[in-house]
Amino acid sequence: MDRIDTQKEFIPVRIAVLTVSDTRVLAEDRSGQTLVDRIAAAGHVLVARAIVPDERAQIADQLRAWCADPEIDVILSTGGTGLTGRDVTVEAHRDVYEKEIEAFATVFTIVSMGKIGTSAVQSRATGGVAQGTYLFALPGSPGACKDAWDEILVHQFDYRHRPCNFVEIFPRLDEHRRRK
Repeated sequence: MDRIDTQKEFIPVRIAVLTVSDTRVLAEDRSGQTLVDRIAAAGHVLVARAIVPDERAQIADQLRAWCADPEIDVILSTGGTGLTGRDVTVEAHRDVYEKEIEAFATVFTIVSMGKIGTSAVQSRATGGVAQGTYLFALPGSPGACKDAWDEILVHQFDYRHRPCNFVEIFPRLDEHRRRK
């Protein structure tokens, strides 16, 4: 079923991509590149890209810096969402969130189940909001980034998507900070 309202105009979203890895460099960052390619193909704007090591404080510091940047609407991170001792991206995201989008993890798990079966339980993908910015922590595989984008995020970042989408509520994400 097509859920795009063709009467509405597309609004590009400004997105930053953060790869969390102790070993990757930009030239070898297949997961980050998967997101970058999909962002461009959908008509959105890549405004920043970085790689940070699997260190909770460094991840959270980068997320906070980008949340404070008025030119960034969305932050997508890839890597560090698993169960090993070095996987601290989810904790870093939660250090930054004002509100968690719990249903993102659920929907991502449903999508993953169709692709990788019960191995989906090993992912801790998460989403949230901070300072009027959306943040999503995705697993570090190109396939998982593709699934999250193609099955969930491309729709929610399209202002024309019905019945609702993330873009239409951007102006209200930080309304609690405004004076009355």
